[in-house]
Amino acid sequence: MSPAPFRCGTIALIGRPNVGKSTLQNALLGQKISITSRKPQTTRRSLRGVLTTETAQFIFVDTPGFQTRHRGALNRAMNRSVRSVLGEIDAVALVVEAGEFGAEDRAVLKLAPAGAALFLVVNKTDALEPSRLPAFLRQVAGEAEFDEIVPVSARRRKGLGELLRTLERYLPEQPAIHSADEITDRNERLLAADFVREKLFRYLGQELPYGADVEIEKFEESRGVRRIYASIVVEKEGHKAIVIGARGAKLKEIATAARLDMEKLFGGKVYLETWVRVRGGWTDDEAALRRMGYG
Repeated sequence: MSPAPFRCGTIALIGRPNVGKSTLQNALLGQKISITSRKPQTTRRSLRGVLTTETAQFIFVDTPGFQTRHRGALNRAMNRSVRSVLGEIDAVALVVEAGEFGAEDRAVLKLAPAGAALFLVVNKTDALEPSRLPAFLRQVAGEAEFDEIVPVSARRRKGLGELLRTLERYLPEQPAIHSADEITDRNERLLAADFVREKLFRYLGQELPYGADVEIEKFEESRGVRRIYASIVVEKEGHKAIVIGARGAKLKEIATAARLDMEKLFGGKVYLETWVRVRGGWTDDEAALRRMGYG
């Protein structure tokens, strides 16, 4: 009996903000590469994560939450990122929150390109009463002609094996695109910026202004030690004070937590230096956005 053919394909994880796309990608990969927080729009750039098994290679693309409420250059850039990804994928996984399906989810659903396999991944099932789940699954089944509907809990790692088995059946028969030991196409410089930004969101919560981001000004590696110089960009002087905190305590806490995450992912010692810069109006300045890495 001949072995099953190897399959390889790209799956876009799309959805409105805060449905758990990044948490799902990390759980599927078994390693943290996507940043997460409770604040909407934590993910601002598409990020590919690679999972290779004996029979398949899954290339998951974590996209920014598609923004339907707010305007501005930054949101337009993130929405362009979502649309550009959808032109080069084999399957789309629309991630929704168990018990919740509304106008924003329908708006994202319309982005799914014809011809790609369409999955509905119902996340956060652990937060919904079990008795309510069957009725919700029947309800959402009528929203589109989904090829498959798979309930999961990314946080508790439930249903992930079934999701992978189901996805694999829809991937094209072809050799692996990435080497077996690759986990992402994102370079370390961009990953470092993301880790600092995640800690901004996590440690400042609602205090953190929307117009905050991170720019890596220098990234050096020598003898296994990475020296990273990161600039935290905010729009107002008042925001700068929030990030720094009393006697610099908040900035130090953010930097320490980000450094520890980097050392875990990069597998080596990291020296991280951070400071805060004020750059007024950058979120609505197309030229500034391009300099910050938003295409």
